[in-house]
Amino acid sequence: MRKYETVFISVPDLQEQKRTDLFEKVRNIIANENGILINFDEWGNKKLSYEIKKKLRGHYVCVTYGGTGELIKELERNFRLSDDVLKFMTILLSENVTAEQLEEEAREVQEAKDQSKPVGATDPKPVDPKPAEEKPVEEKAVEEKAVEEKAVEEKAVEEKAVEEDEKVEETEAKTE
Repeated sequence: MRKYETVFISVPDLQEQKRTDLFEKVRNIIANENGILINFDEWGNKKLSYEIKKKLRGHYVCVTYGGTGELIKELERNFRLSDDVLKFMTILLSENVTAEQLEEEAREVQEAKDQSKPVGATDPKPVDPKPAEEKPVEEKAVEEKAVEEKAVEEKAVEEKAVEEDEKVEETEAKTE
């Protein structure tokens, strides 16, 4: 058995149900061909380096799995037949790995995902060893400045993303 990684780019404006069906189809192909899924990592919508099928953005997904050459042939055949997949690339990560090694790696990846929760999801706010009133004035000022800078930075990133989306929409409208 071999360990592979496939990155594929799907159409960015795909309906959520169609995207879910596509991802489920990929998982089913791996399972039907006696493959072992290690990691299914969605990277989200990103700008493409160049236009593909009149699209300037794509939804990136990275799949790490173990299997045989037949699995790769079937997976890539389905990618070629699907109108929802813009591009794909498969690379061989390692040869001669056992199913047990792959299953162990899949468990480790799942445990790592389970442990990493979104910030502030259910965890209480960390307790500061010093109460706020005991902190020096300079330390408070530095913390407040850092919070303000982070807010300004996040706003700038958000505005830039909106501008890029508008440019993409304008370009797509012009090309149609």
